Amino acid sequence: MIRKIMPELAASMMGKGPQFIRIGLQRNLLPFGQAVPTGTTGRKPKFSYYISPKLFMEYTGFTEAQIREAAAKGGYSL
Repeated sequence: MIRKIMPELAASMMGKGPQFIRIGLQRNLLPFGQAVPTGTTGRKPKFSYYISPKLFMEYTGFTEAQIREAAAKGGYSL
């Protein structure tokens, strides 16, 4: 069972940049995760990201095996 998907891995699998995923989660445009404000650095807000493996798979059509394979190729932990 996959416990977490990093924004960088999700972006790589979707053919997008990590910022696409972060901004999409911050603005509630991507229905597979959450961006939780954790404070600020100067004037810039900081966020912590959570991507639900189940919702990511439902939204993208990727299987758990495909996510594991992409994570292994990219050096991402799950």
